[in-house]
Amino acid sequence: MPPIVRKSGPALVEYRREILHAVSWQVRSNVWSPPTDEYETEDAYVVRVEIAGMQEDDFEVVLENNTLLISGSRSDLPERRAYHQMEIRSGKFATAVEIPGVIDAEHSTAQYKDGFLIVKLPKIKPSQIKVEE
Repeated sequence: MPPIVRKSGPALVEYRREILHAVSWQVRSNVWSPPTDEYETEDAYVVRVEIAGMQEDDFEVVLENNTLLISGSRSDLPERRAYHQMEIRSGKFATAVEIPGVIDAEHSTAQYKDGFLIVKLPKIKPSQIKVEE
């Protein structure tokens, strides 16, 4: 299971800006963004990334504030080929997903199976939020 790393601070804010900038339509870059779904169940927010041909250790999953950043690199075959059609992307990829609610980051999980990275972020119910006085 790839670890979910929680980070904060100025360096991470800059890293997030770079990723968001790299995957935007305004920049032509070698960084690409895989198909990503975000949905909500009664108990959790779930992010599902379709990215076949990877290993669990190939992903970096970072949670910064309410943004989930997923990045990595998918290698291509080393042999020379003359393509007739080429649609499968390789190289560095990144995606950023805003999480719309309060989550329990300590109990979040990430699992890679059957070509999908699935990150589950358990919700914190309003009654569970501690208010510091």
